[in-house]
Amino acid sequence: MTSQAQAHPPQARDRKLSIYKGDPGMWSWVLHRITGVALFFYLFVHVLDTSMVTFSPETYNAIIDTYKTPIVGLLEIGLVALVLFHAFNGVRIILVDFWSKGVKYQRQMLWIALGLWVVVFAGFASRQLFLLFSHL
Repeated sequence: MTSQAQAHPPQARDRKLSIYKGDPGMWSWVLHRITGVALFFYLFVHVLDTSMVTFSPETYNAIIDTYKTPIVGLLEIGLVALVLFHAFNGVRIILVDFWSKGVKYQRQMLWIALGLWVVVFAGFASRQLFLLFSHL
């Protein structure tokens, strides 16, 4: 048995390995990183497909035609979900970092951000789904 293992009982070692244990703040942190990476890759692809207009207008038009499919329409709804969550959670993070009472109210602000996300996304998604399926 090592000296470190003797200094910390097994319960203390287990607590160090998993700090969060499913706290909503942890999931907010994880989702913020996932949405940020997904948006980065979306923007990368968007810049690439838009730049095709300078190299080959025919290829650009073919790419734009693929964007008019219902599957891409559903992906656009997912994109808006990512953008909205990232934006609302980002404002919450800014408030936690720069507002003197931000840490105290971070949990309430998380639920407010999620509530705003649900309301705004529901309004957008219902309209977008109507438009998407009314053309079929």
